[in-house]
Amino acid sequence: MLITDSPVALDADVLSESLPMLDKIFADINWQAPWMCHINQLNIISAAIQGLSSSSEQNNAVAYEGQPIDVIADVLNNAFNQQSSYGQSSHEQAELPMTKPTHNNKAHTLKFVSQDALPEGEAYEQFIGISGNIPTRENLHDLFNGSIWLTFPKTKALLNYYHMLEIAAQGINASRGRVRDTITVFDENGAVLVTADPNIGAALIGFDWQASLVAPRPKWDDPAQPNTSAQAAVYIFGHALLEQLVYPRKPLCAHSIVINVAQEFFTLSLAERMSYLNDKVAEYMDTLLSNDDVTPRQLAPLPILGVPHFWSENTDPSFYDDDYVFRSGRRQKSN
Repeated sequence: MLITDSPVALDADVLSESLPMLDKIFADINWQAPWMCHINQLNIISAAIQGLSSSSEQNNAVAYEGQPIDVIADVLNNAFNQQSSYGQSSHEQAELPMTKPTHNNKAHTLKFVSQDALPEGEAYEQFIGISGNIPTRENLHDLFNGSIWLTFPKTKALLNYYHMLEIAAQGINASRGRVRDTITVFDENGAVLVTADPNIGAALIGFDWQASLVAPRPKWDDPAQPNTSAQAAVYIFGHALLEQLVYPRKPLCAHSIVINVAQEFFTLSLAERMSYLNDKVAEYMDTLLSNDDVTPRQLAPLPILGVPHFWSENTDPSFYDDDYVFRSGRRQKSN
C-alpha cells in the first residue's frame, strides 16, 4: 500500500480493527541512550513513537483514502519532511534525499512505503534503486533503518547503489559475494570511529583496547556533554546494532571504520558533524567497495559498550579485562 496525499479520519472502532498496534518493545527504547544522540530528527521520531505506543494516540491516527497508514513509514516520512522544512526556514536549498542512480536508472526522491509495496520476487535494494521507495515494516529493525537513512542518506544511497551494481552483475544468488557481504555487515552492524588522534584509530584496528579505549579516555567525547577539545567519538551506523542495543549486552560488537578528522570537527554542532560524516563515510565506503579484494574483515571489531561514556561500567579499567569480549587481534594485513 502506497501512501497518498488525501487523509481521511477513521473512527476508533474501525481503526482498532485495521491499524496494527506497535509492539510493546517500542516502549523499551531508551531515547536518551548515548548511542542514539546523533540520529537526525530524534526528538520528532521519539515523540511520535512514544505517542503511538499508547492506544489513545493510536485512535487519533489518520488513514489515507480509506486505508490505514503504515505507522513507521508515516513517522519516518514526517521526519524527512521536517528536515526539508528546516532547510526552507534556514534559507537553505531544501532537498529531500535521493537515490544514487546506476547507468540505467535516474535518481529518485526517497520515501518510506509499506512493505506490501515491494513486488513479490524483487530484490529490496533493487526496488529502492528504481523507485526511491523504501519498504518499511512495523518493527524496531525498520524504524532504526529509517533513522539511519535520515542521518546518513548519502551513505545509505551509496550502499544501495553498490548492491544494485552487484545484482546487475551477479544476479540474486544464495551467496551474496564479498562486496554485498561487506555492505550488509556495515549496514546492519557498522559504527564510525571519528578521531583527531590517528593513534586511537590505529590502536582500534590493531585490537589494542588499552591504547584505543582505556588510556586515552580523557580524549573521548561525552555524548551527554560534548567537548570541543575531544579527539574521539563513535557514531553507530548499523540499524540492527541499534535494535540490539535496546537491551544492551556486553558482548555486542560493532564492525567499524575509522575516519580521521581535524580537531575542528569537534567544535561543530551535532547536526554539522553528521552532515560532514555523511559525506566522509560515503567517500570511505565508495573507496572500500571499489576494491576487488574487499571483505567484511576489513571492518574493525569494536565491542560497543566499551566505547567511553557509552556504558557506566566501563569507567572501571577492569571492564576491559574480559578477554571473551575484548579479544586479541586476528587481523591479517589487508592493504
